[in-house]
Amino acid sequence: MYGFEAMTFNIHGGYLEAIVRGHRSGLLTAADYNNLCQCETLDDIKMHLSATEYGHYLQNEPSPLHTTTIVEKCTLKLVDEYKHMLCQATEPLSTFLEYITYGHMIDNVVLIVTGTLHERDVNELLEKCHPLGMFDSIATLAVAQNMRELYRLVLVDTPLAPYFSECITSEDLDDMNIEIMRNTLYKAYLEDFYMFCKKLGGATAEIMSDLLSFEADRRAVNITINSIGTELTRDDRRKLYSSFGLLYPYGHEELAVCEDIDQVRGAMEKYPPYQSIFAKMSYGESQMLDKAFYEEEVKRLCLAFEQQFHYGVFFAYMRLREQEIRNLMWISECVAQNQKSRVHDSVVFIF
Repeated sequence: MYGFEAMTFNIHGGYLEAIVRGHRSGLLTAADYNNLCQCETLDDIKMHLSATEYGHYLQNEPSPLHTTTIVEKCTLKLVDEYKHMLCQATEPLSTFLEYITYGHMIDNVVLIVTGTLHERDVNELLEKCHPLGMFDSIATLAVAQNMRELYRLVLVDTPLAPYFSECITSEDLDDMNIEIMRNTLYKAYLEDFYMFCKKLGGATAEIMSDLLSFEADRRAVNITINSIGTELTRDDRRKLYSSFGLLYPYGHEELAVCEDIDQVRGAMEKYPPYQSIFAKMSYGESQMLDKAFYEEEVKRLCLAFEQQFHYGVFFAYMRLREQEIRNLMWISECVAQNQKSRVHDSVVFIF
């Protein structure tokens, strides 16, 4: 159907595409970030945000403000926009929008299970969960002792159920197993989302393939770096990589045998799109890698808006808004802790 989207897309998707492009114009600009970085207190940040789309959500918050309050209210705005779009969507867009939340569901499951393992209060953990990843039986995750119970008691009725087939074992849950579970779930989720987008065809398939391939490659690099020096074997590491993306399959073979960050760099520099990311880092360091990946992701997400009649704009908007919330959290934390000199370290400008 590639090239013919213009004929039929607007019948069901035109209104929502217009809405999401309108939301996109409300994202904070570089000028907004420069003003926010000059703020002396959290109330100054609130005052500046009152002139943006966040104003309505923050206007009734009393002083003194906390960083968590700012992040919570900004996230609430994103959730409200998402719910509005989901209510108006028809198939296959509604399924596409639901896919976007599965990543948050996985993060919430891991957060609850890890917190329970360390004997944290369930209600306290539920407050930290991302609202887009909530489901009815999430509180009962705390009773599970191993993967099999986790699946049988709770997750069998959630959209994550098909992704659990690869990681059901009777081993008790510990930090290492939980991290392997997170990455196995993410791998299955990304592969499923990728195949769904491919089936949709047209510009959606083209743009989402690029965005999801980048996500899969970034996860492969992060898994490699985080597993250096652990008991994870090369074969175990290889199993956690997604079966698509620019690095698949030859890059994965090289990453699986990397023993330090410089070997990872050597493997990645063979791929031109990632060469520029690693060029920003000096040898032996990985601290700036996350920011470099976020900057590259933001560039790709912004490019998704350059084309019309596709669903990629919904995914791109949600990701850009999440990046904006991360930026606001970093700026607020730096202001609250009087670390103004570090305020630019992790801010990723969107426009």
